[in-house]
Order: sequence, then C-alpha cells, then structure tokens
Amino acid sequence: MQSHAFGALPAVSILTLGGGGLGMLWGKTSFEECVATVHAAIDAGITLLDLAPRYGDGKAEQVVGAALNGKLPAGIRVTSKCNLGNAPPAEIETILRRSIEASLQRLHLSKLDLFFLHSNVVPDEAFITRAPGDAAARMTPYAVFVEHVRPLFERFVAEGLIGAWGLTGIGHPDTIIRVLGERPAPAAVQCIANLLDSPGGLKFFDGPAKPREVIAAARARGVGIMGIRAVQAGALTTAIDRDLPADHPEMLDYARAAGFRRLCAELGSNPAVIAHRYALSLDVDTLVLGVKNREELAECVAAAEAGPLDSAMIARIDASVATAKAVA
Repeated sequence: MQSHAFGALPAVSILTLGGGGLGMLWGKTSFEECVATVHAAIDAGITLLDLAPRYGDGKAEQVVGAALNGKLPAGIRVTSKCNLGNAPPAEIETILRRSIEASLQRLHLSKLDLFFLHSNVVPDEAFITRAPGDAAARMTPYAVFVEHVRPLFERFVAEGLIGAWGLTGIGHPDTIIRVLGERPAPAAVQCIANLLDSPGGLKFFDGPAKPREVIAAARARGVGIMGIRAVQAGALTTAIDRDLPADHPEMLDYARAAGFRRLCAELGSNPAVIAHRYALSLDVDTLVLGVKNREELAECVAAAEAGPLDSAMIARIDASVATAKAVA
C-alpha cells in the first residue's frame, strides 16, 4: 500500500484501521471477525491502528490486544485517546495517566505511539454551559488545554509513555485552528474528511464545521493529518446499517446525500467506495477506516488502489450535494 509523509512523524500508510468498527459501533459484527480484520489490514499494508477506550468501552483495544498479543509487527503503530471533558485541574493528570495505562493493559503494550485528546477543544467554559444534552461532557476549554493538558502531553512524551500527541480536530473549528498555530504543536490532528464536510452527530457548535480550513491550517504548520468519517458514519453508503431515529444527524445527512447516491447509481459504483476515493482526494496524509469486517476493509483497500478521483468527478459529486454542504 502507498505510504505518505505524516508531519514530523514517520511515514504512514494512506489508510489507517480505525477502532469504531472494531469496537462494534457501526452495525453487527463479532469479536472473531474484528480480530481477523486486524490481521487482514496489516496484510494489506496498513501501518497505523487508531483506537480509543470509547470505541465499544475498550472493546476495540481488546480486539487489537487479542490479534497481536503485544507483539507489533515491524512498522505497525498504535494510537489511543482520552475523553477528558472539563475535569478539575487537580484531577487531569490522574485521568490521563489512568486512561493510557488502561489502554496499554488492553493492548498488552508498554507504550502508545500516538495519544490524542478525544475531547472537543472549545473557546471557554461559557461555551460549555450552552452545550446541548450530554455534549458538555465531551468538551475541554481552551485555557484548560493550554495550561494543563498540553504540558502533560509533553511530559508523557519525555517519560516515554507515549511517542507523540495529537488532537481530535472536531471541536470548535476556530479554536482548533488557533491551537494548531501554537507551540508546542500537536504531532497529528484528526479532521473531518467527507464530501458533505459534515461531522454529523459530532457537531456541538453553531456555524460551519470548516473541516477544509482545519486541514489547511494543519498542512501549513507541518502537522500530520488523519482524515476521519469518510462515509460520515454510514450516511454516504447505500444504507445505514443500524437503527437510528429519523432526526438523528446521520439520518439527516443520509437524506442530504440522496443526489450523491443517484450519481453513484448512474455510474454503477458503490457509494462507499466513491466516498472513500473522494476523501483520499482531499489533502490528508492517511484516511481512518471505520470498517467492522474484512469485506468492508477489502472495499476500502480497493478504493485506495483505484486512487483519488479526478477533478471532473469531484465537481460532479460536489454539484450533487451542493445544498447539503451549504447546510453542514
């Protein structure tokens, strides 16, 4: 599989195996099938496994731990994350360390190659008080990140507990762009990369998500870029593979993508494959897959082998969802 430069970190395969499918979040699968999918991904040339405790309450990490038994093949790297929220400063180090230690225990490893803040970095605490539902639990104020989280991440690197640190760049976009421009900068950032420019159910702020501006800011500052949600949690596939209410963000995006599916039908193409090829046409270093079985993995590998879409096809796809992108 083709590899790509990845900021200041070693080069990475253009596809990354994500933990959402392995954690059984995206439809029915089995532990055994997920283990087999890990082996198939490595055999296909994937060199990065992107995990988190939130993916199935640790299940994705257990899958990888069972698949590899603490013995990473040459060149394979593993990430994990921690959803910190707005924890009291005195508790932050304990929360982060315990999260890393628990991940390492499930993975049977002694070090994480890359560790992400899974929380959404947002402007301030006032922003959090306006958050809907349980979204506030997934938000970390900018000041808390700068004063407490970032210094701890740097210390963890110095201790050898993690190789580098990064951000999940789906928080308030202007705040993420601000953080990307500061020093020390994250080694990597995870950015929305789909043809709707939509975070779907991960959007907890008003206004546009600006994923391409976040990607451009990361590129300008030499930060590794991991594209995520290429099929927008199933909204850009033939059919959503789990029961969701009609007003769920993913269902709304599925409706907005009707024109895209019609175009794929005209082309005789699988929407999921075209969606992945579209995402690979964006300025990302590696694209994180949410696959839950070997069949879905094979489709994504085939999409990568087919390569990015040409400008004419991208224009046709953009035209098919123009109204939907304006809403995102």
